[in-house]
Amino acid sequence: MRQRSDGKGRRRWLGLGAALGMALAAGVQGQGLSWEDGLRGDAPDRYTVVRGDTLWDISGRFLRHPWQWPEVWQVNPQIRNPHLIYPGDVIYLYDCDGRPCLGLERGQGQVRLSPEMRTIPHREAIEPIPLEDIRHFLREHRIVDDPEALEELAYVVGGDDRRLMSGVGDRLYARGEVPAGGRVGFYRVGERFLDPASGELLGLELESVGQARRERQEEDMAVLEVTSSRQEVRNGDIVLPLEDRGLVTEFIPRALEREVEGTILSVPGGVQFIGRLQVVALDRGQRDGLEPGHVLMVEQRGELVSDPRTGEQLRLPGEDAGLVMVFKTYRKMSYGLVMEASRTLGVGDRVHNPRRAVSAAQR
Repeated sequence: MRQRSDGKGRRRWLGLGAALGMALAAGVQGQGLSWEDGLRGDAPDRYTVVRGDTLWDISGRFLRHPWQWPEVWQVNPQIRNPHLIYPGDVIYLYDCDGRPCLGLERGQGQVRLSPEMRTIPHREAIEPIPLEDIRHFLREHRIVDDPEALEELAYVVGGDDRRLMSGVGDRLYARGEVPAGGRVGFYRVGERFLDPASGELLGLELESVGQARRERQEEDMAVLEVTSSRQEVRNGDIVLPLEDRGLVTEFIPRALEREVEGTILSVPGGVQFIGRLQVVALDRGQRDGLEPGHVLMVEQRGELVSDPRTGEQLRLPGEDAGLVMVFKTYRKMSYGLVMEASRTLGVGDRVHNPRRAVSAAQR
């Protein structure tokens, strides 16, 4: 365990240390971790970022709980995009008025802005979490929270030469107005998400089938050419303009300030048991304050047992068993990625604000 600063022999790193701003990341001003309660016992003094690292990985090298990164991260106004970290950058630990802080030193020790300074393309910045699987997921899934609106959308009514299913290069016909210009997508209604407690409809999952371009519109009939397909396009498939699939990539892991409790609704793909780096659907969304980057603890549901005296069915208390980071939010629900799992998780497990006192075995 590191010794808390007492003003004598205070641990400071020269260079950027004096230049770092003293304001903590938004939402945690005036707070912070002590040397004893938040830092890993084996945290390094300096760590050089390498290709393949994620922000979650780096957080876990220094902190017992990666979502507490904002409480120790210091924004350096001298560095452009200080929340973006690149391979070759150095994350270093120093004393910040008696509390641990993490600072950033750009690769090769360059910390000042000048016309001669080499700029690293944004695409090389490290990712907050492994994003490639998430991007693939978002290309294939989207949520609508107003099922009645689907009745107003165009839908496939037939294929060229009386085909019931169509593939790349085929021409097909959709009934309804299809916007001109750009590409459109074919979608098939998937899972229907309901609030486990109230039964409220939270959203309909639409699964991407393929894409097309509009050739022409004749009254309420559109002629489309299939340009790509993951499955064969069928009659009844919905036609929608492609969703803006922008994915927030500059967030940092953090806990939600307001209290929230929810449930794992499903695992896309019908997987029964949930492990690390699997996508889960949650029954909480934007209206509950969730944003990309928020971390939630997963509490595994206790087992059902039979009371030996009365014979009634009892559910044992749950146990904290993992962490989920939210990466895509909708109004009533969201998608998250399981970052840590000490036990096998499942649909119906509870999610809630993380607690600081989490066993190190869960990392």
